[in-house]
Amino acid sequence: MSTITPHKLGLHKILKHIPLNKIFDAPAKRRLAKAVNIADLRLCAKARAHKMVFDYLDAGADDEISLRRGKDAYSELEMHYHILSGLKPPIDMRTKIFGEDVTIPFFGCPTAGNRMFHWEGETAAAKAAEHHGSLYGLSSLATTGITDIGKIHNGPKVFQLYVWKDRELVKEVISKAKEGGFNALALTVDFTWYGNRERDIRNDFSIPPKYSVAQVIEAINKPAWTYDFLSHDPYTYACINTDVPADSLAAFVNSQLAPEFDWHDAEWLLGEWNGPCAVKGVVRPDDAVKAVETGFSTMWVSNHGARQLETSPATIDVLPSIREAVGPDVEIIMDGGVQRGTDICKALALGADSVGVGKPYLYGLAAGGTDGVIKALDILKVELDRAMGLLGVGSVDDLKKRGPGLIKRRHSSARDYPDRYAYERGYGGGVI
Repeated sequence: MSTITPHKLGLHKILKHIPLNKIFDAPAKRRLAKAVNIADLRLCAKARAHKMVFDYLDAGADDEISLRRGKDAYSELEMHYHILSGLKPPIDMRTKIFGEDVTIPFFGCPTAGNRMFHWEGETAAAKAAEHHGSLYGLSSLATTGITDIGKIHNGPKVFQLYVWKDRELVKEVISKAKEGGFNALALTVDFTWYGNRERDIRNDFSIPPKYSVAQVIEAINKPAWTYDFLSHDPYTYACINTDVPADSLAAFVNSQLAPEFDWHDAEWLLGEWNGPCAVKGVVRPDDAVKAVETGFSTMWVSNHGARQLETSPATIDVLPSIREAVGPDVEIIMDGGVQRGTDICKALALGADSVGVGKPYLYGLAAGGTDGVIKALDILKVELDRAMGLLGVGSVDDLKKRGPGLIKRRHSSARDYPDRYAYERGYGGGVI
């Protein structure tokens, strides 16, 4: 017998006409207004979101070693700036991603199930991307449909695809992406097994919640998130099948992951897409070379937000070797561990053409919907502008040309890493 839930009883159809969310969200809006950096947005998200949902967003795999290393790696990179560079603000941040013009060299990575963080979900991220003139990335496990995103974001868009077993499903999904105005595809290749995320296990994470005593008590303590959840339609994985609830489709998704997917399958996919395509999940130079030979236009250096293989390398550490392996003309996107505009600056200097951010904008989403995502991207934009100006480079192109001589690695020290109170400040990810 299926469990009776508020959505099955139709409670959301009644609550959506009772605008109590403005009352419940008032404290969250005040917190959001006071946030000055991404670490602050993280605490805002933690204060508003259900613990189960926040920990899903915040966590890494196993002991979260890679999660912490991914952030700490930037601390070992010093910025050796030039003086008297004769620059005037604002810095020219324009560049190209997948051959398309954008006004900032970073963007929100495609991430699954955005509506679990805030009812606006992927539409909030798309509006923020439109606002900032950035690339938008949509996950194939999004809770908002391709057509809906196309109505919001008129700029360049990349559709993220997992390695599915069912080729007919793959062809159907990428056909929808083409029709929806997505000009690039990103094949995620580091998700052939599901990572061990122990916070989710401890929290009994599920979509939708299981309505256990612990989850109900937490829901009462987070009224803004809870009212969002109860007063809106249940989640669906809208890019695959809008008629099937996310909880029912989860088993289907797990059954569709194809660990046996290989380079020959990748060649088939490239033929079906026939456009700019990134391979997402590269951390080795030899794999990058193989991907170029296979026909991928873009290397996406990523370890899936440190959520898959524990002790996988920090992406900023492997970036220079991948740039050296593929040469200067192959596009490289990098994500992982970014919390500051200085992190983005370092990645661009060491070989990335653009930088993806995941947790920072999702913290903003969980903290305050569209306003939160816009603020997250704005914080990073202001920080990047300042970093480039102080470094002595006036444009993204200039930074990429001169970058290797501006960033130097130093020996680490205890002062580089989190102190006992860093967890509360959002530094280091997991429990320290």
